[in-house]
Amino acid sequence: MGLLTFSINVTLDGCVDHQEGIADDETHAFFTRLMDEGGAMLWGRVTYEMMESYWPAVARGDESAPPAMREWALKLEDKPKYVVSSTRKDFPWTNSHHIAGDLRTAVQKLKDATPSGVLLGSGKLATELDRLDLIDEYKFLVHPRIAGHGPTLYQNGLPSTRRLELVSAKPLRCGAVAMHYRRALTPAQA
Repeated sequence: MGLLTFSINVTLDGCVDHQEGIADDETHAFFTRLMDEGGAMLWGRVTYEMMESYWPAVARGDESAPPAMREWALKLEDKPKYVVSSTRKDFPWTNSHHIAGDLRTAVQKLKDATPSGVLLGSGKLATELDRLDLIDEYKFLVHPRIAGHGPTLYQNGLPSTRRLELVSAKPLRCGAVAMHYRRALTPAQA
């Protein structure tokens, strides 16, 4: 069974608005490595539509982009992309698949079928999957910014606090820090 890893850009005050992060070659290389390590991407409909509106054009060469962004786009084009949506059923972007039915069952089945892991990149979906205890690891790119607005990480709350163990923290030249956490074992699991 593969791990489900939640990864997202976040500011110091918890904002996950994609426009608030630092987009440079090093941050794109960070996310490209994460994507390379995983077997599939998992998004909610809103994130899928945001990604679909830009990255296929970069991969085709219709949009100019620096080399790191082009590399990301080309790899993303080939990567299996799974989308959770109750309102949309058709996902025409290359290698895109709809996840329907019971969320717990469908995502667990995806984890079981993807030994190299699944990379989750949607904030709202992460809240729902965390409520179902399906997220195994967290890889946040924490940006040295205070946005002062939302949306924020776990904006809708969780039923209980998640205890995490730090695996690594790596500063980037731009001042962002790549944080890797895994869920801490409960006393019953230890």
